[in-house]
Amino acid sequence: MDISTASRWCGLAAAALLFGGLAAPALADPPPATPLPVPRNFLLDASLSALQGGAANAPGTNDWSCKPSPEHPEPVVLVHGLMANRVDNWQTYGPLLANSGYCVFALTYGSADGDPNGFIGGITSMESSAATLDAFVDLVRAATGAPKVALVGHSEGATMPYWYIKLGGGRNKVARMIGLSPAVHGIGGQAGTDTGSSTGSANLPAPLEFVPTSEFIRQLVQGGITVPGVAYTQIMTRYDEVIVPYTSGRIDEPGAANHVVQDYCAQDLADHLSINSDPTASSLVLDALDPEHPRPVECTLVLPAIGVVGTGSGN
Repeated sequence: MDISTASRWCGLAAAALLFGGLAAPALADPPPATPLPVPRNFLLDASLSALQGGAANAPGTNDWSCKPSPEHPEPVVLVHGLMANRVDNWQTYGPLLANSGYCVFALTYGSADGDPNGFIGGITSMESSAATLDAFVDLVRAATGAPKVALVGHSEGATMPYWYIKLGGGRNKVARMIGLSPAVHGIGGQAGTDTGSSTGSANLPAPLEFVPTSEFIRQLVQGGITVPGVAYTQIMTRYDEVIVPYTSGRIDEPGAANHVVQDYCAQDLADHLSINSDPTASSLVLDALDPEHPRPVECTLVLPAIGVVGTGSGN
């Protein structure tokens, strides 16, 4: 990993440590009868979620009594990014999707000691995290009775699940994969090329597996990333300071759709962090989950890291 790439990871690690929160128990309180507020200010929301400690989930998530409706038959599993957890990464998407009628679940994976309630996740190898995700998907399928789930992930959570679907047992359990700021071609190399032979061993710590020549990326890219029967949606931002180039998340294969936030909203300056609370991105996520009922893409001024300018809350 070169110095510039390493510095980007250090910056992300610092952000995660500053704005992260403790993970929560698996069970959540039943959702309220009235719609949950949907916050849109990433830094504020992630910081406040840290105060919830280990007794909370992201709002709207992990109601294990939830049964999918005919309109939304696939429960949604939220997969956090590097050094994040199931609480701090999903303060926007938990309530947004619950309000939209989905059963929503989130896990913490890849903590250094394997604790599913760990403070910081996404550290261990992405192969091992794929196994954790597989077990969680099985729990969700058993609880809801749904044969398949939809995955929505961010950063590492928008990279590792692609390997899980292709090579980790997920191809018959996942109907849709939606990635926010994915890095399926690695970071720091030329996006969209098959890396050929590997210069890195398998099962490295997750940050090292983002190198384009790692064994993880080689396995993911070689022969194609997508598998038949799964709908893939990648949502990127030109102002991504971590996924460089941002087009490392692009997949030009059958069954894959690629979106760049700024193609829909020029005043949207969302970066790697604030894409998690970005209205344009979330409109695209909702459309990808329910393509038969498209909705207008919401466009507003969004600042890097901070998020929406103004009150920052809405449905």
